[in-house]
Amino acid sequence: MADAGIVNRVAELRQELHYHNHRYYVLDDPIISDQDYDGMLQELRRIENENPELTRPDSPTHRIGGDPADGFEQVEHRHTMLSLGNVFDDETLDAWYRRVKNLLDDADFTMTCELKIDGLAVSLVYQDGILTQGATRGNGFVGENVTHNLKTIRSIPLNLRGEPPPYLEVRGEVYMPVDSFRRLNEERADRGEPLFANPRNSGAGTIRQLDPKVTASRNMQIWVYSLNDAGESGYPDQQWETLQWLKELGFRINPENRLCHTLEEVKDYYREWVEKRHDLPYEVDGVVVKVNPFNFQGSLGVVGREPRWATAYKFPAERAVTRLLEIGINVGRTGSLNPYAILEPVIVSGATVQHASLHNEEDIRRKDIRVGDWVTVERAGDVIPQVVGPILDRRTGDEVEFSMPLACPECGTGVVKPEGEAMHRCPNASCPAQFFELLKHFVSRGAMDMDGLGEQWCRILIDQGFVSTVADLYYLEKDRLLELERMGDRLATKIMDNIEASKTRPLTRVLFALGVTHVGAEVADLLTQRFASVEQLAQASQEDLTEIPGIGPKIAESIYDYFQVEDNLAVIEKLRQAGVKLHHEIEIVQPGDLPWHGLSFVVTGTLEGMTRREAEGKIKALGGSATSSVTRKTAYLVAGESPGSKLETANRLGTPILSEADFLQLLESPGDVMNDAAVEAQV
Repeated sequence: MADAGIVNRVAELRQELHYHNHRYYVLDDPIISDQDYDGMLQELRRIENENPELTRPDSPTHRIGGDPADGFEQVEHRHTMLSLGNVFDDETLDAWYRRVKNLLDDADFTMTCELKIDGLAVSLVYQDGILTQGATRGNGFVGENVTHNLKTIRSIPLNLRGEPPPYLEVRGEVYMPVDSFRRLNEERADRGEPLFANPRNSGAGTIRQLDPKVTASRNMQIWVYSLNDAGESGYPDQQWETLQWLKELGFRINPENRLCHTLEEVKDYYREWVEKRHDLPYEVDGVVVKVNPFNFQGSLGVVGREPRWATAYKFPAERAVTRLLEIGINVGRTGSLNPYAILEPVIVSGATVQHASLHNEEDIRRKDIRVGDWVTVERAGDVIPQVVGPILDRRTGDEVEFSMPLACPECGTGVVKPEGEAMHRCPNASCPAQFFELLKHFVSRGAMDMDGLGEQWCRILIDQGFVSTVADLYYLEKDRLLELERMGDRLATKIMDNIEASKTRPLTRVLFALGVTHVGAEVADLLTQRFASVEQLAQASQEDLTEIPGIGPKIAESIYDYFQVEDNLAVIEKLRQAGVKLHHEIEIVQPGDLPWHGLSFVVTGTLEGMTRREAEGKIKALGGSATSSVTRKTAYLVAGESPGSKLETANRLGTPILSEADFLQLLESPGDVMNDAAVEAQV
């Protein structure tokens, strides 16, 4: 055991190094020289090497990076890491603001404006003030544990200042500064290595390096921008004050954030940074606007995976001019033929663009885009490259008009164009291109999650004849996999284990994985609330499907048509025989059997015990519908604090009014809804 003097010296060095690290990397205000800092760090490292029992996970010496990892374990997020909806002009921003005001019954609220960093979203978990886990966003529900790599980023505190709560989870954006990106590409050019396309992609790749030393060498940074969880501890009740609180705890908070009291102030902030964005030492692609009070955020809730209380006002796309060399065709997993532009490489918004979207044949003809044209290219929202249109005065007469192929370029089947649709389609369900896209989707993380089966291996399995339907995955044998070039025993074992594990995925994931047109994760979730098995769903009529709130005629027709195809039913039967779980253990109740079937509710104001979205969910679970406006058909108004004009409308129409207490009592005895509920409570 080390003596007391050494223990005290280690504690002193750690405290000093954390303090100076915070001043240098977070406050940008160092007060000692690099030489003095390095001297203390070397002394601490020497003492820890001589006294391993003194090593702690939050030691400054852990930033250097350890040995390369074998791979990243998955982390299930305690709170879903949401994505943001986008607006691209003042008109759509105004519409977002009006929706928020309407949902808040015209209440006034402040907003925060924060620069939208073009980086990689991560969550950081601290227990008793010490960083214990860092994870990527992943699909929002499950990410990758990259704690060791994040520890090498000096602007991420290893331990917090002041009095942090016992449990704290924050979210931030890790990014590569522009200067670091340029320096990295210069070094790669000197070594004759391929250059990275932009700071965002190279930064994301840096965080996912198996060797933390690589991450440590690239000068990554972070801006922390939200609190995900602080346990039962008290914390500010607004976003703006929370950012200041997080700053006091030692997090790096962007100094360009601004509190705005009006929508016009938001627009002024946006216009200011449209002009100044290129003066920043990091890349941004818009402004994030958030409703400031947390109680209003809770009332607004989330739709899908996007919060209603925030939106990203994206900067105008930047453009460049280049030559259109050819128009290629990509066949999607639903058979759609998607034209895309093959371009002379050009830099747009810091990224090298060689391919761009052309949408469909009608769009190409409307814009009169021809092969050989000089065209204007932009990155829509600074993400998806697209061809804006041709530069007509640069035409030579040698340009060639485009026509969609008459046969599928992948399988040769004649192409069809369904009436009323803009897309041409290959009707062959066995088309190799369609199956390749379907197989990639089926094994993806949000679907059946067969880690190890990436795009490359999906292509190899198809080319080698190992699979011709998604169900064939469950009949693969390890010995056959080992016959494949570059397939080792470790990877083969991993693939087989993950295929086996996927058999117990929830029914909603199975339905999503099947790749039915228009059935995304949210629609799959709606279906599993009504049907207990794939078999029940397959027997549903289009009328049965359209009765489900959120499923319209187009989606219902697509689902119904899918189950009329014998090949699809054969795949499902093959999945069942392989042991894939095609049902779930919940009692499905028909809507007509639910006590609140046919009754319309309106929830208004702020509820203490639940969010408005949660209250509406309870109503729907009992067969009722939740609408946004009070009419003569409204059965009940549930009124919380500050109910606004909807309470006046309900009083005028004679609509029964429930306080939150009345509503909770009614939930306990839902069959009493038309009888002795206290519907005239004082609010």
